[in-house]
Amino acid sequence: MRYTLRYHPRVADQDLPKIPAETHRRIARSIETRLATAPERFGAPLKGTLRGYRKLRVGDYRVVFTVDASEVWVLAMLHRRDVYERASRRLP
Repeated sequence: MRYTLRYHPRVADQDLPKIPAETHRRIARSIETRLATAPERFGAPLKGTLRGYRKLRVGDYRVVFTVDASEVWVLAMLHRRDVYERASRRLP
C-alpha cells in the first residue's frame, strides 16, 4: 500500500531551511522509501505529549509523524536536540 505524504505548514518554512543539503537528501530518501510504503514498520512510537505520534530517525535528525488511514502527516523534521519540544508546540 502506498501512503500519501502530507506536511505541517511549518515544515517547509521553518524546518527545511535549517537542514544541510546532504542531510535533507537523506531525509527525503528515507521518507519516500520508508514512510510512504510502511510507516508503522519503520517509525518508533513516541510517549508523553507526543503519544500517538511516531519518529523516524535519520542520523541526528528526527521526523515526527502520524498515520491516518492512507495518509502520513509529518509534524516536524528537526535536529534531535529540539525536535520533540518544537513538535509538541505544533499539536492541534
